Amino acid sequence: MPTPSMEDYIEQIYMLIEDKGYARVSDIADALAVHPSSVTKMVQKLDKDEYLIYEKYRGLVLTPKGQKIGKRLVYRHELLEQLLRIIGVDEKNIYNDVEGIEHHLSWNSIDRIGDLVQYFEENRQRIQDLRNVQKRNEEQTL
Repeated sequence: MPTPSMEDYIEQIYMLIEDKGYARVSDIADALAVHPSSVTKMVQKLDKDEYLIYEKYRGLVLTPKGQKIGKRLVYRHELLEQLLRIIGVDEKNIYNDVEGIEHHLSWNSIDRIGDLVQYFEENRQRIQDLRNVQKRNEEQTL
């Protein structure tokens, strides 16, 4: 299993390749706000662990293993964002909250969260009912 740091890199590389068709060390460094030398070290580790193939000065490609993990990591991130929106978390907090919790949940928990999101999405009235409960609770607090 990749470490949380490795997951961040794989997820970012996956997204860059999906968006641009490629991922360069400089693109990854910019996206993650780290030094290119740090990216190079991590990319070499990911290459060694067979998540990607890296050729110095030529770029990198995800292996099937890396693509599978990358897709799952992007799904996890988007699912958690979706859940936080459904439960009414302020938009300005969502990205940082997801970054803070995504590496600490088991895939079983992610699957159950997926079930919960699906439950709400299948009947939008459930979301409105939740909002009404939240509004009542806020009014009682005041």
